[in-house]
Amino acid sequence: MYGKAFAPEYQGALTTLSVNSSLVDVLAEATERLREAERSGLPGEAARCGLAVAEAHRRLGRIGDADRAWKASYRAAREAGDTAAMAWALWSGGTLARQRGAFPLAWRLLGLAAELGERGGDVVVRGYSLAGLAETGRIQGDYEAVGRLHEQLLAEARRRGEARHTVWALEGIAQMHRNTGDHDRAYALFEEAAEIAERAEDRRGHAWALRGLADILSARDGDTEGALELLSRAEATCREMNLSSALAYNHKMQGNVYYRAGRYAEARALYERALEEFRAMSEPRGEALARLGLAKSRARLGRDRAETAAELDELARALERGGLRHAREMVARAQEEFGPVAEAVR
Repeated sequence: MYGKAFAPEYQGALTTLSVNSSLVDVLAEATERLREAERSGLPGEAARCGLAVAEAHRRLGRIGDADRAWKASYRAAREAGDTAAMAWALWSGGTLARQRGAFPLAWRLLGLAAELGERGGDVVVRGYSLAGLAETGRIQGDYEAVGRLHEQLLAEARRRGEARHTVWALEGIAQMHRNTGDHDRAYALFEEAAEIAERAEDRRGHAWALRGLADILSARDGDTEGALELLSRAEATCREMNLSSALAYNHKMQGNVYYRAGRYAEARALYERALEEFRAMSEPRGEALARLGLAKSRARLGRDRAETAAELDELARALERGGLRHAREMVARAQEEFGPVAEAVR
């Protein structure tokens, strides 16, 4: 039903690159091909090679370089009159904006990318852009608004036999079920995503699916060692492919697993590690989640309650400004557990 996973963002002279290519290797080859295209006066080819440069930088956490690269790709595509390439560049820019927590900009760029993709007759970039809009809404916690879009995109991906896109949609829907408490449904979807990704040789998608499965093994079943084993497998993939963001989220999840097991010192160390990684790549959502885990771990290890309450209050304000509804609800629960009111009740 599903063929081997491919990376549609690797275009032009880069179509031979694998979805599993190391990002360091992708960046090196894409940069070389981009320079060749620029020297040869081929703006269309420069736009498509520049897209791969932008995506490699983004996934490596090099925010400034990624921002410059997607904009250069867009300018080259516009010069070439290539509407589809313009759409791909906007998709990259919108994805970067979401990663940076600039959600209004992400909505604008991804919406424009979807429009241009449709106008340019590129159903793949249209689908990826709509998926980006769906993921933006999901990350913000607006499940009602984007749940139906996730299901629509999943149906389209299944119909076209696109393994990578199917895996993405399954994981997004699974995460929404997990966050609303339906662990069994979430586990089944993550399990299907892992199976499809493994058969299609989509190592990135497989690593994310393993992370989801580990989360539920820990939260639902209390299976600490089983969860850590899955996360260890996923971590190896993240390191081999230089997946900086996925690695940071993996470490954050390891912190969650240790925390649930009451192993607070180990949880603290993992949250500290993840926090450094998120800050290095300017990823505010991951940073907020790591800060939350770290604050809770420190509280469990005897930190002054007033200091914990002050940190949680500051984190809540930051999340309110950023529009991260689900993460804000998580902080609210921590405030109930560790705040001054909880102490007075005791």
